[in-house]
Amino acid sequence: MLTDGKWIGPISDQHMHLDRNNRFLGAVSDFSKSGGTTIMLVHKPAFTERLPVDIQGYREAYSETISMAEEIRGKFKLEVGLVLGPHPVSWEKQIPELGLKKSTELHLEAVSLALEYIDSGIANCLGEVGRPHYPVEGEVWGAANENLIEILSMASSAKTSVQLHVEDNGERTCRELSQICRSANLPVDRAIRHYAPPNIDSEFTHGLSATVNVGKGSVETLTETVSSSSAPWGMETDFLDDKNRPGAVLGPKTVPNRTQELASSLLSSGWEESEVEDLLQNVHSVWPKSLYGL
Repeated sequence: MLTDGKWIGPISDQHMHLDRNNRFLGAVSDFSKSGGTTIMLVHKPAFTERLPVDIQGYREAYSETISMAEEIRGKFKLEVGLVLGPHPVSWEKQIPELGLKKSTELHLEAVSLALEYIDSGIANCLGEVGRPHYPVEGEVWGAANENLIEILSMASSAKTSVQLHVEDNGERTCRELSQICRSANLPVDRAIRHYAPPNIDSEFTHGLSATVNVGKGSVETLTETVSSSSAPWGMETDFLDDKNRPGAVLGPKTVPNRTQELASSLLSSGWEESEVEDLLQNVHSVWPKSLYGL
C-alpha cells in the first residue's frame, strides 16, 4: 500500500550476486534496511579464479550459492530465491582450454544439474544462461545460439523460467530471443531478459519478461512505457559483490530507492494511488511468484 506517497510493501531485487569474500551479508543488510524484502540470488561464476572443468566443479560451485541463500534466510527476515545455471561467458572463455565440443558438453551438463536442483525445489529458476554480450567469432556465435535453443528446450521440458544474459541490441535482441523461444517451445514470457533496458513497451519486448536495470534515467522511461507493457517485468541491480568493482553494477539499496521514485513519478503523471499500488504489487510480488514459484 501507499502511505503519504511512499510504497509500504514487498520489494524484490530479481538479480543479485553475492560473494562470501566480499560484502555478502553487509550488502544484504543494506538491501533489507532500505526496505527490500526479496532477493533472487544468482549464481556467480568465479571469473577471477579457475572455472569448473568438470561437473563436480559445477556441483561445488552451485553448492556455495545454495549455502549463501540458506545463511541469508537464517539471519534476515527476507525471502531468497535461487537462480542456478552456467554463465555463457564461462562457456566462451573455456573454449581455448577445453575446445568447443567439450566446453559445450560441460555447459549443457551444468544446465542439467541446475535443472535437477530446480526440480527438487532447492532452486527456482535457470540462469543466467544465454550468449556472449560482446563480439565473438562467427563459429562461436553460431554455437552459442545452438546452445541457447537446446537450453531453452530443456527449460521448456522442465517447465521452469529462465534468466537470460545477452547482448544489448535493443529491440532486435528481444525480437531474436522471442523467435528462439518459439523454436524451443518455451512460452516467451517464461524467458526473462536480465539487465533489460527500461523500455517495457510490448513492441520493444516482443512478449519477453524483463528484469530492468534500474540505473539513472530508468524511472523516466518506465513511466513513459509502462502503460503499453504486456509481459511481467521487475527490477534488478545485478550487484556483483566484487571488491575490484565496488557498487557495480548497481548497489544493493538501488531497487528500494527506485521503487519509491517510480511511485512518485507515476503519481505525478496522473496515476491513481490504487493503480500505483496494483502495479507495484505485481512488480514485486505477483509476477515474481508466477515466474519463480516463491
